[in-house]
Amino acid sequence: MGRFNRFLKDWKDYFWIILGSMITAAAINFFLVPYKIAPGGVTGIATVIYYLSGERFPVGITMLVLNVPLFLLGIRFIGGKFILKTLFSTIFLSVAIDVSEPVTTYFVNFYLTKAEGMSGAPDLLLYSIFGGFFMGLGLGLVFRSGATTGGTDLAAKIVHHFIPQLTMGQMLLIIDSSVILFAAISFKSFLLALYAILSLYISTKVIDAILEGVNFAKAVYIISDRSEEIAQRILTDLDRGVTALRGVGMYTGNEKSVLYCVLHRGQLQQLKELVVKADPDAFVILTDVREVLGEGF
Repeated sequence: MGRFNRFLKDWKDYFWIILGSMITAAAINFFLVPYKIAPGGVTGIATVIYYLSGERFPVGITMLVLNVPLFLLGIRFIGGKFILKTLFSTIFLSVAIDVSEPVTTYFVNFYLTKAEGMSGAPDLLLYSIFGGFFMGLGLGLVFRSGATTGGTDLAAKIVHHFIPQLTMGQMLLIIDSSVILFAAISFKSFLLALYAILSLYISTKVIDAILEGVNFAKAVYIISDRSEEIAQRILTDLDRGVTALRGVGMYTGNEKSVLYCVLHRGQLQQLKELVVKADPDAFVILTDVREVLGEGF
């Protein structure tokens, strides 16, 4: 029964990864790439290369090519503990973007020229808002399933390995800002950079909402009679440090270990499943963390 449940959960995760990747691909093809909105990350770099090359290099393939060295560097400097789901989501998203591009291009052209009869310039504000929203929705579903799409998150981890003085949040901000600046220079448009920043901000907030967090990191307090087992699983499965605080239940008078852990927002779902599996009666408290300094952040 346990194997069947794990099998069912894996397929459920892959379903959400596929759905999230398709939503992300639609957002990129419908709202972002056609209007040169490059909201940071590998997607932004691929968008710039697409236009600088005269549309000869498809966005999806370019994203996949850019992710390959990131994966290799990650294995070299961070370790080979990469989940298969991350590799699958990275490849599937790249394929989904290029496969759906002809359909979305036809729809966009038909909608603008015939259905709307627009003669002026498109409303880039609306496209950046909806592009950021749907991209955040798709990526949020992927992250919630325990995977990522490589790109900025992986690049930030690699750079953090060499410059540990900067937090992961700071690295993400620096990398995405650099990509947006690169796009602004390439497209010679400060206005497009502002739209890209807006789209990036919205997508980040949507991702946070899906993952039940509004900040980059979360602090967790766990009160359980099986604290040692939970602590070991946090150390091994999540690769996160955990501290045991001594506490006393004032009603029972019994001493207990209160586990304290700080982790990335993308690990929240995995932590919840881990705790429930070890002790369904555990008491868990999640709090927001504005900034974290130290190993792994």
